[in-house]
Amino acid sequence: MTEFISALDLFTIGIGPSSSHTVGPMRAAKAFNDELQGSGLRQSAAKVNVTLYGSLAATGPGHGTTHAIIAGLANQTPEQCDPEFVRAATSSILDFKLDEFELQSRARLPKHSNAMRFIAQDGAGNTICERVYYSVGGGFVEDEQGPLGGERADVDIPHNYMNAVELIATAENLGITIAELAWRNEISARNETEVDGRLTAIWSAMRSSIQAGLNTEGILPGYLKVDRRASKIARGLWDRAAESESAAGDQSMEWLQAYAIAVNEENAAGNRVVTAPTNGAAGIIPAVGYYAREFKGVSDEALARDYLLTAAAIGSLYKRNASISGAEAGCQGEVGSACSMAAGALTAVLGGTPAQVENAAEIAMEHNLGLTCDPVGGFVQMPCIERNAIAAGTAVAASRLALIGDGSHKISLDTVIETMRQTGLDMSSKYKETSMGGLAVNVVEC
Repeated sequence: MTEFISALDLFTIGIGPSSSHTVGPMRAAKAFNDELQGSGLRQSAAKVNVTLYGSLAATGPGHGTTHAIIAGLANQTPEQCDPEFVRAATSSILDFKLDEFELQSRARLPKHSNAMRFIAQDGAGNTICERVYYSVGGGFVEDEQGPLGGERADVDIPHNYMNAVELIATAENLGITIAELAWRNEISARNETEVDGRLTAIWSAMRSSIQAGLNTEGILPGYLKVDRRASKIARGLWDRAAESESAAGDQSMEWLQAYAIAVNEENAAGNRVVTAPTNGAAGIIPAVGYYAREFKGVSDEALARDYLLTAAAIGSLYKRNASISGAEAGCQGEVGSACSMAAGALTAVLGGTPAQVENAAEIAMEHNLGLTCDPVGGFVQMPCIERNAIAAGTAVAASRLALIGDGSHKISLDTVIETMRQTGLDMSSKYKETSMGGLAVNVVEC
């Protein structure tokens, strides 16, 4: 049976700045706390030790990993938590002793580089529970046995597909869109009301993160002292539009970039965003969708359903056959995947055929291959925020190219996904979210 990766698992409402370093660790910590509770060991736990490995250890402080883990141990979830509570979380809120986090940045456990080991001890120092979890990208968490919740591998969906060839062939043979195919799969796992309601909530949260970013000024957290720019860009565009129509001109691309920057500034501040499919790439899909709403007349209803479902169908191919984790594939796995998803989804809501959707998704990823993840200072700020803005533009350009063609092309989406996977394997760990190479070491931190 093919693993079913639901749109409701690929897109989740959470908090910034990182799906793999904030959202995933919070879920892992809550899972450990739940296990202690469920096994009756919670009252016996006097102390908990937490060890972070690989990328989590290397850039965890800049990503808020330790605060997220403390919040998870305090029974918080990314979906329901107060971002301010998480940012301020310290071990004093727990009713057991939490040792200093042990950071093993050069150690990599076999399953994934983003690993966490939790050990609970009783008052005599005896280990009563020990678990290892892996934050595998996009907020997804696994233990040694496999995924924790979310992914519904046991669901008998009506339309299985392992790759883009099967996805497009199935849609074309049935005479339906990719979004309709994805909808039929979704409602085989959950009831229609739940799916519709949650997709609407996801799109609403995406819109809200754009609007919040466009209306917030200030400096982002951390010693880099990065200025928020989305509100300044928006104010300039509004002023130009107020002067005259001729002065304003076509501002659609400037607004597109402002939307993406707005979301990623909200993410960098640790505020509410949607993992799409990761937090480091959280601005691309919302920005392109909002662009379609404001400049192409696409309705919120179509964006919540057709746009998000098409994007998720494409995203499931990356997660299944390559990776959406920056720690595994570099930024091509995050920004590249999101750019590809947005390009295909935009093409769909603008009336493209399944073949044109696949073409757009392929074009977008083809020009993100090899993209490294090298955040300066370990913060999801430079170059991450601008990178989302540029990728949003790439997604729109890819869609335009696909829509003026008939869907036929030489390089397939499956080929670029496999190439991305291979490139990620070949890429040095310095360029995989560790801040040990690239811009992270060449930009003077001041």
